[in-house]
Order: sequence, then structure tokens, then C-alpha cells
Amino acid sequence: MGLELKYPILLILLLPVFFLMTLYFRQMRKSFTPEKLWIGCLRTLLFFLLVFALTIPQLLLPIKEESIIFLVDRSASFENVEDDALGWLDDSLLAKKENQSFAIASFADGAMVEQSLTTKKTTAVPFSGKMKTGETNLEEGIGFAASMFKKGRGGRIVLLTDGNETTGTSKDAARLIKNQNLEVDYVHFKQKFREDMALTKLEVPPAIYEGEKANITLSIVSNSEKKANVRISLNDKDILHEQVTVKEGQNEFSFTNIASETGMAIYKAEIAADKDTFIENNSLYAVTNVKGTPRVLVVQGNQEDPVADILQSSGLRVDRLNPEKLPTTLAGFLQYQSIIFNNVPGIKVSEQQMNLIEKAVKEFGTGFVMLGGEDSFGLGGYFKTPIEKLLPVDMDIKGKNEMPSLGLMIVIDRSGSMSGNKLTLAKEAAARSVDLLREKDTLGFIAFDDRPWVIVETAPLKNKKKVMEQIRSVSVGGGTNIYPSLEKAYQELKDLKLQRKHIILLTDGQSAAGGDYQALIEEGKKNNVTLSTVALGSDADRNLLEGLAGQGSGRFYDVTDASVIPSILSRETVMTTRTYIEDKPFYPAVQPYPKWTPMFEKGIPKMNAYIAVTAKNRAKLPLISEKKDPILAEWQYGLGTTLAFTSDMTGKWSGDWSKWDNWPQFINMLAAESLPQYDSEPFRLTVEKENGNTIVRLKAADGQFLPLDVSVVSQNGSVMDTNAKPVAPGEFEVTFPNNPGMYFLRVKQTAGDGRDQLFQTGFTVPYSEEFLLKGTNKELLKELAAITGGKELKTAKEAFRPLKDRQKKKESISQQLLLAAFLLLVLEIMIRRLGFQPFYFFVRLFRKPLKNVEEGRTTALHQLTKAKEKNKSSTEKPRKIIKDQWNEETTNGDQPKQEQNLLNHRKRNIQKVSQLEKEDRMKRLLEAKKRKNL
Repeated sequence: MGLELKYPILLILLLPVFFLMTLYFRQMRKSFTPEKLWIGCLRTLLFFLLVFALTIPQLLLPIKEESIIFLVDRSASFENVEDDALGWLDDSLLAKKENQSFAIASFADGAMVEQSLTTKKTTAVPFSGKMKTGETNLEEGIGFAASMFKKGRGGRIVLLTDGNETTGTSKDAARLIKNQNLEVDYVHFKQKFREDMALTKLEVPPAIYEGEKANITLSIVSNSEKKANVRISLNDKDILHEQVTVKEGQNEFSFTNIASETGMAIYKAEIAADKDTFIENNSLYAVTNVKGTPRVLVVQGNQEDPVADILQSSGLRVDRLNPEKLPTTLAGFLQYQSIIFNNVPGIKVSEQQMNLIEKAVKEFGTGFVMLGGEDSFGLGGYFKTPIEKLLPVDMDIKGKNEMPSLGLMIVIDRSGSMSGNKLTLAKEAAARSVDLLREKDTLGFIAFDDRPWVIVETAPLKNKKKVMEQIRSVSVGGGTNIYPSLEKAYQELKDLKLQRKHIILLTDGQSAAGGDYQALIEEGKKNNVTLSTVALGSDADRNLLEGLAGQGSGRFYDVTDASVIPSILSRETVMTTRTYIEDKPFYPAVQPYPKWTPMFEKGIPKMNAYIAVTAKNRAKLPLISEKKDPILAEWQYGLGTTLAFTSDMTGKWSGDWSKWDNWPQFINMLAAESLPQYDSEPFRLTVEKENGNTIVRLKAADGQFLPLDVSVVSQNGSVMDTNAKPVAPGEFEVTFPNNPGMYFLRVKQTAGDGRDQLFQTGFTVPYSEEFLLKGTNKELLKELAAITGGKELKTAKEAFRPLKDRQKKKESISQQLLLAAFLLLVLEIMIRRLGFQPFYFFVRLFRKPLKNVEEGRTTALHQLTKAKEKNKSSTEKPRKIIKDQWNEETTNGDQPKQEQNLLNHRKRNIQKVSQLEKEDRMKRLLEAKKRKNL
């Protein structure tokens, strides 16, 4: 046991105490009394106790309890030792003492408790918690284990790991827990041999020219000699497949490929071998920019027109795709300098693909052109989609009040099979449709399962926001019964006096009961009600829904991707009005834009029709209609240029334009205006991994120290949260959270003259080093043990050896000292006010303790009787003395003289008696007071 002062500096307050008490004792010498001496001593002790209490003294009491936390590595590199680790834990628990508790925690990319802290002897249970095994974060594991100890209690952490940390800094964690008096021991496990082969490097030149040979270099590491298959692909197309012999250790292989396509080229290398432990380390990516003729993607709708052929004849490299074959990764779009949608319906492009195109345009400068037609713009279902976001026009139109009056009923399946993303997208689609309607339009919304549920009563729209909230509040229900809901929708619309009445039915299942659909639809036709249907998923009754749409003079949509539902419903809402198409022949008006006006110097052809849209605020309008609607619009979206031509390419809508001499030149101009302007290689790029982050280092070729605008986008189109900072003249660092995969980098640098320099490329963040077999990192484990005073455990029983430094519990005694000071203060006041007299009574009281109340009364009565007798004897004695003196004097002669003497004696004796009586009375009063106090 020891003593510790929390604020020892406060002991300096004893100096003024010493000074004051010295003065007191010096003054006391002049009039010394025992009471003053006692008062001085008490005051000195009282002051000392107060000062000592202010320092917060704490008794250090030894703690007998000991806690041991076993921290087990569950990462991929250590997973084959799990059974051995459990057996070792069982052996160690046999040595646990009664005063010791233990717990088991596991870690990899994160940490969790496997067995809570307990004092009971038990066995280790198999690990049950799910964990990401792709990283070894030893720092987080040690910190997590340290948090399991009781506050202020020491203990021991036993590491069961190979020590190959791939993220974090465990040494920092060890230095931190050392201050908590925690020891770190480790156990070395001999791992079983596992064959593994890893692709560690894939390199291609950062920039090459079209037709140039690209050198491809691969590095393969293997712990055994064997055959391996190497496959290399370019932009998801295989260009090489070869078998090679891989020797034990480091291997280098080189291949060549002629760059035949311009744009961003993404190479992927893969290896495959027998008895390979990890497949995660068998593939890598590399990116190069191929300079040459720009490459354009033309996404073609159902019609036949010469757009792709015209662009190709002008020298551009053109790829033609149907919308169903669009890329599903960002890399698939970044290989093109421009993307052209030629009358492509939005219902055939998923929401994810639209997002990828939007990122390619905004972040990497890819151009985009939308051409009109019956399946384009608002008619194609692009309202409130990422494609509308990047275009210079809005799909909604001005002058909606001139449209025919409309009644729309949306009937959506809410059965159990619609749970999750299906119902969420369906509700969002219905809400978008509400936004397209006018306030005087009529809307009804029915959600059905085994019966119809009217969510929005059929009535003119007055509060769009409220209606949208009601639609979004729909929850999942039970079974599926279509007919009652469809019948309810027809009943709601049939008697309304509206020019257009339309029903949209969406379901993913089959109806539990039938109904007379034909009679219902025929009756609806008499009241001008049309019907479109949407079959969602493979379980929907396609035959029924397609038949209903055919009978109801509407459209049938067979949907496998639920993300296109919003496009379908917005398309249906627009198609119902049919007034989005302006089909009166006219001559477009040319606006004064220098790039376009020379093309129309000899006149402008007549146009038959276009799709009505609304220009955005910053859009340029080289061509407009008689109604001031955009025919041709362009603007800058992010780093890309986008254009919208609202007529078609077939001549059906464009009229005389398809016969115009400048028609091919006009189409080429659309594509050329959308092409990006950027340099291929103004920066050199390196990628590193540090403290759980990916660091991209950029070095400018010209060494200029200019600010950068940097964007990093993942393969799925997610924009990463980056931090770009200059580190040296012309050198920059871009940091973002580490996650293996393919990424694309866009850099924008503004020069002093205001010109923008653009650079785009791609890079790969390789797999974690967790998937490289390295053996046990004993050097790191030894260093962790040395920092904290631990050691390597040779036997399992050593885990429960006594702690090197026992912890001590601190108990403050300030309250006890303050209580003692208070009691001394009371004692000092009693002595100063009453002297020692009260203490004499207590002394006599303790010498002759009263046995009981009766004995006390008897004693008091005895004392009273004794006092009376004493008083009587004392009064009789003076009287006897006076009488004797009187007799003596009267026998001696002279009568007068004797009488005088007698009178004098009597007077003196009377005074003496009076004094004795006073003293006796005082004694009786004191005794009575004492009895009263008793």
C-alpha cells in the first residue's frame, strides 16, 4: 500500500500556516495557560489536515484481479491456422487462476468480440462472427482489445497472428496502450504450406499512337514451379491467351499488342493455375491513352438512317450499338470521345447506365448528342433522368395549359413479391408522373394486393406535393388480384368529361382470380379510356398483360430491369397527351452563332415536325422554331459538351433536311462540336497505398505550379471523396479511401491565360497484400512485445502468468481528512469557550459509569442527604464557638467590657458564618446543576 498526492504543489500552503502558528505561540508566552497551548496545537493540526485534504491524497491499494484478452487474427492469410489457435486457447485456459478473467476477440478488416470477459473456466468456442478478411488491421485490433479492459485496470493482450498488417500502424497502438499498463504477448504459429501464384505487376505505356505496338509487361510471383494460363483483354475483348511456365520466385513476361482503337484503352491481365490458394491476386488492370482519330459511339433506335455511315465517311471511328448492348461500366463509355443517342427510348437504358454516361460527360469531358424521334426526349421517357440532367433542354414543355384535358389512373401492384427496390421504383415513377401533369389534370392512384386500395382519390390535382407524399407512403401487402383493381380504375374514369383518359397497370405477378377483362375494356373504350400495361420480372403474366394492352389501345412493356420503371411511366404520361409533338411544317429560324450560320448562307430547308422541349438557362440555341422552341441547343455540362436536335434523322420529321446538300456536313458538325479538347499526357502518375488510403501522385510534365481540379470516379460511376494538395512545384497528391478496383482520373488545370488543360486516364488500386503469402512477421511482433514489456509465449500456460506490473486501485481519503478537521474545529471551540471543566465531568463519568437509571437516582438522593448533614454541622459549629467564648468572657470579671467584647466576637462570627453559608450554597447549586445535566 502506498500514498499518492494528486496536487502535491498545494503543500506549499503549509508555509503560511507555519508562519501564523509561530506568531500565535510567541504571543502565548506572555499569558501562558494550558488552554491556550491546547488551542494552538489543535489549530496547527486542523490547518495541516485541511491543506493535506486539498492535495487529494489517494491510498494505492493493490488489485488482485487480472484480465487477459486473446486477440485472434481471422484475415485471409491466417485462416488456415484457426483450428490450431482454438486448440492453443483451450490449453492456455487450463492454467487460469480464480483471480484471473479472460476474453476472446478477433480481428481482420475490423474487430469483434467472440467471448466476453469472464472468470469462469471454459473452453474456446469456434468463431461465429462474420468478418471482412481482405485486410489485416492490427492497429484496430489492439485498440479494440484495449477497450475491453476495465478503466484503470492493467492486463495482458495475447496476439495470435502472423503479424502481416496491411493497413494501420500497430506500433502506434502499442505505444498508446503502454500508458495503460497493458502488456502484449504473441504466439508464433507455424503455418501449413499452401501453393499460391500472384500477379504483382501489369504495365503498359501511359500513351501511345494508333497503330503503335504496345508493350505489355507482367510480373508473377509463385512459391512453386508450375504451368499457368495467361489471358489479356483490351476493353473487355480477349487479345491474348497463352500458357507459360512459372518458376518459384519472381517471374517476368512481356507481350505486345498493336493499338488499333483510339481513346482510353483498358488492359486486363489474368492468370490461372492448379492448386492456387487465392484467386483475388490473379488479375490486374492497366490503362493507356491511344492517340489518333476520335472514336464515336452511335446508339441506334429502331429506325434505319445514315447517321453512322455519314460520320464514318468523314473519318471518325464509329461503333454502332443497340441500347440493349450498352456498356455497364464507366470504362466502356470512356473509350469514346462522344456518344450519340439516335432516337433511343429511355425505357431500354437502365438508370445505372444513364448515371455512367452522366459521369463520363461531367467528369471526363465525353461529348453527348441526343437526336429526336418518336422515342426520344420526353416521348422516350427521359423526364427527370440523368440524361435530362446533362442535356441543354428540359423534357417538360411550356404551354402545357393548351394541352387536352387528361385523366390518368395509375394502378400498381403492392403484393409481397414487390417488396424492396421494385415497389420503391414504382412509387418514385408514379411521383414523377404527377410532376408532369398540370393542376387541372385528373389523377387517381390505386395500389392493389388481393383487393384494391385507393391511395389518391380520382380528382383534379390541387396539391402535387401532398399527392406525391401519399404515393410514396404505400407499403407492401399480401397476394395479387388484378381484375377488381382494374375494374375500379375504369369505373373512376368512365363518367369523367375529359378529352384523354388513360390507365397504366404495373404488376410483377399473376392474378389469383380471373375476370371478364374483355367486356371491361370494351366498355371502357366506349368512354374513351385507353390502357397500357407493364410486366415486371419473369413471374408476371405476360400473355395476359400484353393482351390487355392490345385490347386497350395502349402499349405493353416487358421489363426485366426495375430501374427503367420511372422512364416507362413518364413516357406513358407524355404519350397520352400526344401534344409534345409539333407536327406543323415550318422553317427553323437561325440565330447568330458564328459556328453555325455559315452552313445556312444559301437558305434553310423546311422541317415537318419536332419534339417540344424547354431550353435551360445557359443553353445556346442556334436553331429555334416559330414558337421559339429549341430545334438545336448546346451547352457545357461539367467538362463535356452536349447537344440536342429535336427533329429526327429519317426525313419523316426533318422533311427537306434529309435532302439538303449540307445534311452530311450538319451531322458531322453535331459530332465535332461534342468532341472533347484535352491533352493526352500532361502529367505522370504513380499510385501508392498508405495508412488505409490510396495516394495518387501527379507530376506535371512542364513543372508548372498551377491549381488543379481533380476528380476520381470508380468503375461503377461513384465519385470518390478526394483530397488534392500540392507537395512540390508541379507535384500534387490526391488521397482517397483505399478500396481495390479500377478508377478513372480527370484533371483540369487552368493556365494563366485562362485556357483549361484537361487530362484523363485510368489506374488500378491492386488487391490487398493480405492475399500474398509472406509467412510470419516475427520482427514486428517482437517490437510490439518490446514496446509494452511483453514476450513470445513458448507454452500456452504462460498466458496466465502473473502480470509484470500489478495495477493499484486509488482511493481518495480527502473526505476523511475533512471530517477529522471538522471535529478538531468543534473541539477547539469548546476549549476556547468552556475551558476544561466539561472534560472533568466526562472523566469522572467514564471512571464511575452509571449502571442504570435507578442507581443514578439513589446516588443523587444520597448526595443530597449528605449535603444537608454537612450544612447542619457547619452551622452548629460556629454557634458552639460563640457560646464557649461567651461563657469564657462572662467568667473573667468586668461585665461592661465583657459585653462589648462579646458583641465584637458575635459580629465577627456572624460574618464568618455568613461566608460559610455562601460557600455551602454555591456547592449545592453546582451539584444540582450536575444532576440536571445527567
